Amino acid sequence: MAAFLQFAFERTYAMALRATIYKADLNVADTDRHYYGSHGLTVARHPSETDERMMVRLLAFAMHAQEELAFTKGLSDTDEPDLWVKDLTGEIKLWIEVGQPEERRILRACGRADEVIVYCYGGSASKIWWDGVRNKLERTRNLKVVNLPAEQSKALGKLAERTMQLNANISDGVVYFSAEKGEVTIEPEAWR
Repeated sequence: MAAFLQFAFERTYAMALRATIYKADLNVADTDRHYYGSHGLTVARHPSETDERMMVRLLAFAMHAQEELAFTKGLSDTDEPDLWVKDLTGEIKLWIEVGQPEERRILRACGRADEVIVYCYGGSASKIWWDGVRNKLERTRNLKVVNLPAEQSKALGKLAERTMQLNANISDGVVYFSAEKGEVTIEPEAWR
């Protein structure tokens, strides 16, 4: 009986840790970069990931949309960012992190990629994080840090659905994000 209970617990625990799959049809109209395209995306949401964080990943995809941009294993793999662009030789051209990564992770990314961008969100927690790591990242030349205002990222998280039709219109650095559940205007703040 004890062996059966142990098996049942392990099976339930393993099932609980599986990613939830989301499908998104993302249409991007970026007048700043003169990029216009549609992307059919499959997004694996890690069990520890919130709707807000997943939607920030989709926002980052929209802001850098191109054929080569891809979601990675993200939270499931410490050696990969949330999104990246690799060239045909395997060189990492763009490394995108979402959240508040440790400075060692950012420094390692800056050594591996041509360009590193961190999209942080979460209000005062992001400010505290940035104040704590800013000086340690001074020597990096290929790093950009972008903050998303808390109320805007929370509103973005509320647009999440298992199947989504999303539109991102980008003009003058402002993103107008719309879905069936509503619309959100995102005004990213460049911290670095």
